[in-house]
Amino acid sequence: MSNADTSPGDDGPEMVQINLRLSQAFLDDIDTTWREQGFNSRSEFLRYAARDAVKHPEFSREGWKQVAASEHDLRSGDAELVSRAEVVELMDRDEDGE
Repeated sequence: MSNADTSPGDDGPEMVQINLRLSQAFLDDIDTTWREQGFNSRSEFLRYAARDAVKHPEFSREGWKQVAASEHDLRSGDAELVSRAEVVELMDRDEDGE
């Protein structure tokens, strides 16, 4: 982890508290996620998520929306899973579809 992960008393950067407004439903999702992913706290998870967004801006908001929509489609049964072999085959085709 980066220096931003230091706790009070360490010789790292000063930690600053911020306020964040979220819907209760979204906060419930966050709490479920950080626990399932093995983070020690909600704060640790949110710092990780914020740092990841800053360090990897190539993951655009629109891209994340597409990922979320695809995940929703899969969970609701509105989409089919595609095998790795099918993806490779699709990628190997030229623009004419052959």
